[in-house]
Amino acid sequence: MNIKRAIISKRATERIRAGHLWIYRSDIRECRAEGGAIVDICDIKGKFYGKAFYSDKSQIALRLVTTSDEIVNREFWLNRLKTAIALREKTVSETEVCRLVNGEGDGIPSVIVDRYKDVLSIQTLSQGSDRIKVLIAEILSELIDPVSIIERNDGKVRDLEGLPKQISVLKGYDPGEIVCLENGLKFYFHPSSGQKTGAFLDQRENRALAGRLSFGAGLDCFCYAGGFALNMAKSCEKVEAIDISESAMELAKKNAQLNGITNIQFETDNVFDRLKLYDGQKRKFDTIVLDPPAFAKSRSHIEAAVRGYKEINLRAMRLLDPGGLLVTNSCSHHIDENAFLNILTQAASDALCRVQVLEKRTQGKDHPFLLSMPETYYLKCIFLRIL
Repeated sequence: MNIKRAIISKRATERIRAGHLWIYRSDIRECRAEGGAIVDICDIKGKFYGKAFYSDKSQIALRLVTTSDEIVNREFWLNRLKTAIALREKTVSETEVCRLVNGEGDGIPSVIVDRYKDVLSIQTLSQGSDRIKVLIAEILSELIDPVSIIERNDGKVRDLEGLPKQISVLKGYDPGEIVCLENGLKFYFHPSSGQKTGAFLDQRENRALAGRLSFGAGLDCFCYAGGFALNMAKSCEKVEAIDISESAMELAKKNAQLNGITNIQFETDNVFDRLKLYDGQKRKFDTIVLDPPAFAKSRSHIEAAVRGYKEINLRAMRLLDPGGLLVTNSCSHHIDENAFLNILTQAASDALCRVQVLEKRTQGKDHPFLLSMPETYYLKCIFLRIL
């Protein structure tokens, strides 16, 4: 039998022992497999360390699938998917939308599956997972029997794998725009064309808490489809929602109308400019949400990202009355939790205010991350109270 094998460096074996699932190209000593193959991982002495997806293009050359010497076949993936779905059955409630499979966090590397009621949206982000996407769709059909399965493989990360960008229907039909419930609110979702697999689902639990704690005059910055704003509107007298994207504003307005919510004012503007304006006008709010896009998409952007996060948080703190609530977020995994808390500490010092941490949160429980893999922990959501 011709066993496909990758020989890795000592540094790579130490990463595996520490629980990390990625091996970079610089740590591969030899590998003669084709891109997308599942290979045995060994050190130069032949000691077995596991099995992994191999990519002949990406700098992430190996994505560990298992540390056991087991057959990776249909039954293997069936068991992994059953485990992932069972976790959601225990942890997800009050929603028709959630993440069913969160890649490495669920032991199914580079596979993302999001659920929109009876529609599934799937991404396969490496050569290895792309090779089994039809199998994954077949197993999901057996376990869940969705009306449709949409392939959303149009992200830039596919370029790094040498894979084509494509959107297709793996089962059923393209449902177009659909309405689903999240936290008791109705939202429009478009699995074949919305952001990521159709929407940003990782903030669902944080949006619910923000809805419970917010009060008075609210400001939702970088509001996108209005997820935070609509939750805030239930307990705020009025909410102002700001985003620079006109298409996002139109979607947010549609979502508000869908729920009969009339106390949100939508403004299309650059959030940095608007916060600076309000700071100069000495406007005051009781609740502010900052949910910006990732400011640091690579290590080279960290310095600029730190400046950006500090500016918006500094201005937000100045705009809040004593007792006011600030829900501030960073989804840049290059800015870790300690770095983000540091930024907030400096912003509070410059704003001449003391802040009380009510809660530190992260992505929802349907987006589990690995303690041994910092890359899977990206969303920091801090609830602060101005003293």
